[in-house]
Amino acid sequence: MEPSMKELPPTPTLRAFEAAVRHPSFTAAAAELNVTQSAVSHQIRFLEQFWGLPLFERGRPSRPTPAGAALAPVIRQFLIGLDATLAGLRAHREREPLRISLTQSFASRWLLPRLPGFAERHPEIQLRIDEATDRPIRFGPDEADLAVRLGGSAHPGLHAELLLREHVFPVASPVLLRRSGMPAVPADLLRFPLLHRGGSGLIPRWEDWFDAAGTELRLPPPPILYPDANMTIEAALAGHGIALVRSAHVEQELRDGRLVRLLSVRHPSPLAYHLVCPRGRERLPGIRSFRNWIMAEAAVAQRLYDGAWV
Repeated sequence: MEPSMKELPPTPTLRAFEAAVRHPSFTAAAAELNVTQSAVSHQIRFLEQFWGLPLFERGRPSRPTPAGAALAPVIRQFLIGLDATLAGLRAHREREPLRISLTQSFASRWLLPRLPGFAERHPEIQLRIDEATDRPIRFGPDEADLAVRLGGSAHPGLHAELLLREHVFPVASPVLLRRSGMPAVPADLLRFPLLHRGGSGLIPRWEDWFDAAGTELRLPPPPILYPDANMTIEAALAGHGIALVRSAHVEQELRDGRLVRLLSVRHPSPLAYHLVCPRGRERLPGIRSFRNWIMAEAAVAQRLYDGAWV
């Protein structure tokens, strides 16, 4: 049988217990809560009587019992969710925009063409693209409410959901292919200028793609290094050479024929896009609405990337 609201203790007692578990003493917990040490002790005794369980060891009041240790994370998550929901409701009431941080190429090439659909579905939510950057985000007071980041699955301390996986493949403009012919095997790509991005540790890399193609080649030094994915794709559109791209960056260009995918090498990207926000905030109304919308959009795109293009 589900407990009724009358069986739940008052929130101040839960806050006192959660603080007492985190701090080395009731005195330190009281200082955080701006109450007296005796007030914290009273709240703990109330909870012990309310639940019929000892929560702290007698004679060692700063050490939780096994029952106290088991309850602590449950209560902490409840309080985090309560605070986050209240904050979100107040923000919604005040019509504060939902702030989103995106990587530059994902923002311009994948999300922006789709954003009118979100505005049509959720006219009550004002979106603010807070920044377009690849740097890590810490979600400080002046940072975005949620972010899309490209990387591995580890996002310590954050709520993270897999949004989109991609494939890596070479593309060229029809103008370049009419001028130089269609490559039939990976080694044929060396007849063309290969467009490279500058910097170390960048993905995708031509070396990795040729390895996936089972072709060992010694690539000549590139005459030009491009600073980002956007400029590399623009160079390919202009017919300057063949670009190595990720699925989400060239979806529209492939649809309208301005770029052509070359060869049929299957090379999944080792990185993926994740939707991340502070834990507990994923339940806020605005974030939940945006999450549901972008996840549905990504699912459609994922079926395309995993189907016709691979």
